[in-house]
Amino acid sequence: MSKPILAITLGDPAGVGPEVTAKAFPHEAGLGRSTPLVVGDARIVAAAADRWAPGWTVAAIEAPEEAVAVGERVIPVIDLSNCDPEKFTIGKVDPYTGNAAYEYVVHTAQLAMDKRVGAIVTAPLNKEAMRLAGHMYDGHTGLLGSLTNTKKYFMVLGSDVLRVIHVSTHVSLEEAVKRVKADRILDTIHAGHAHLKQMGFDNPRVAVAGLNPHAGDGGQFGAEEAGEVAPAVASAQAEGIDATGPISPDAVFRMAMDGRYDIVVVLYHDQGHIPVKLVAFEEGVNVTVGLPIIRTSVDHGTGFDIAGQGVASEVNMISALDYAYKMATGERGE
Repeated sequence: MSKPILAITLGDPAGVGPEVTAKAFPHEAGLGRSTPLVVGDARIVAAAADRWAPGWTVAAIEAPEEAVAVGERVIPVIDLSNCDPEKFTIGKVDPYTGNAAYEYVVHTAQLAMDKRVGAIVTAPLNKEAMRLAGHMYDGHTGLLGSLTNTKKYFMVLGSDVLRVIHVSTHVSLEEAVKRVKADRILDTIHAGHAHLKQMGFDNPRVAVAGLNPHAGDGGQFGAEEAGEVAPAVASAQAEGIDATGPISPDAVFRMAMDGRYDIVVVLYHDQGHIPVKLVAFEEGVNVTVGLPIIRTSVDHGTGFDIAGQGVASEVNMISALDYAYKMATGERGE
C-alpha cells in the first residue's frame, strides 16, 4: 500500500498554527508511514522551522506528488505565497491573515476532492479574522461542507479514551434542544457508525445520550427521550446497528471509557466537548465526518495570546496527524 499524503493547512499565520505545524512535522515524517506536506506560505513555514524544527529546511513545491522526493529533514510546502510576514502582527486579529487561512483550506479541499491527497489536517483558523475578510462561515466545518457541497456533516471529537459525535454544535442551547429530533439523531448514529467502520471497527457499539437529567427519568424531566431519542435508537437497531439509548448523560461517558461503547452520540456541543476535553484535552482530535474527504483538526484555537512565544504544544497536532493516518488507511484507532 502506498503511503497516504497528509496535507496540513497552516491555519491563521498570526496564531499558533505555524509553530505547532513546525514542531509536529518531524514527528510524523520520522514515522515513515505517510507523506506529510504543508499548504501555506513558504516564508512563514521557513521562519517557523528555523525557530521550532532545528535542522529542518523548507522546499516550495507546486503539486502534492512532488512531496515524496524532497529528501530528508525537509518540509515540503505548497506555496500559495499569499501572506507576507511583514504585513501582519503575530497575535492580532487581521482580515489579511484570515483570508490567507481561508485560501489554504480552499486549495487543500480541492486537492482532496481530486484525490491528490489522502487527508486534510487543519491547523486553527480564526473565525473573526475570516469573517472580517468576507468569508462568512462558522469555521472549518461549515466551510468544508460548502466547498464539498455536503448537506449532512457531523463533528466527531476522537481520542484513544473517548469518542463522541454531535447532533448539533455551534448553536444556542435553546436551538440545540429544538434540533433533538428523531431523524437528526438517526442521521448522527449512521454517521458515527460509518466513521468507526472506516476506522476498522467490525461492529461499532453506539451509545446515545439523553438530553434531560437521568435521561428524562420516565418522562418526569422531559419528553425528548421517549419522543425523539428512543425512536431513533429503535430505527438504528432495526437496521442492524448495535445502538443503545437513551442513556443518562451523567453515566454514559464513564461507560464508554470503561469499554462498553465505542462512540457516544451527544445532543449538543458542550455535552460532548466537556467530557472529551476533561479526559483528553491535548489528545482529542476534531474530525468532520460525512464529507467526501477526510478531515481532522487540532481541537484548539489560534492561541493569539501565546502565538510566537514558543510555548504552544504540538501534542494535539501530532494526534490529529495520527488520526488522519488511521482514517486514510483503515487502521483501527485504539
